[in-house]
Amino acid sequence: MIIFQPGHIVPAGDMYFIYGDGGTGKTSLSKQLTGNKVLLMFDGSYNALADTTDTMVYSFDDTDAPTLQQTVWQTVNMLANSEKVDAIILDNVTALQNWVLENIDGASKDGRQNYQKLQVWFRDLGMMLRRSKKTVLATAHQIDNGSNGLDGKGRFEADMNAKTFNAFTAPFDVVGRIYKEQSKRYIDLDSEQGNHAKNRLDERTLIGANELLQPQQEVKLEEKIA
Repeated sequence: MIIFQPGHIVPAGDMYFIYGDGGTGKTSLSKQLTGNKVLLMFDGSYNALADTTDTMVYSFDDTDAPTLQQTVWQTVNMLANSEKVDAIILDNVTALQNWVLENIDGASKDGRQNYQKLQVWFRDLGMMLRRSKKTVLATAHQIDNGSNGLDGKGRFEADMNAKTFNAFTAPFDVVGRIYKEQSKRYIDLDSEQGNHAKNRLDERTLIGANELLQPQQEVKLEEKIA
């Protein structure tokens, strides 16, 4: 437990969760982060980072699957406590979730409790990332539920079990959907659209994908009333 005296709440590192279709540039978002970056990859898409020189990559595959929870937990814990690491990136949490669930299913005698165990594991992982006080970026695939009503609101969500998603992203400051439109990439942060979205850092609701880590510019009073 952390106790803050009134007026002395110290912000931790910002945490971003971005989901979207394949090919929308989720992995490449890590290039915006600065400092010493470590990326944990769960879908083998490291080719997207072949031109980078500032990111250490742990690429997990099927050979790691049997001990994935323990390995990921130990690795994240090590990074969270390292003074040499400034940013932690988890690329494709959807794939991580599926591997973890498969392991839980394989070891479980009561299938009814499997999703609860999944939620608890991801909840604790999210809280460990928050305690690290580092910048965190996590990505996931999206589900397209099709048009929902005339306005299409609530159409998209992260490809995760709903309760697991809520448990994991609770400490995250930003949740948004990345998408392409007319060859440009955008991130929707508007919760009023009904999709999975939130932005606790500023008032932005729709940004260019390359603006994710840029704080909202302050607008002078005379500009507001001009």
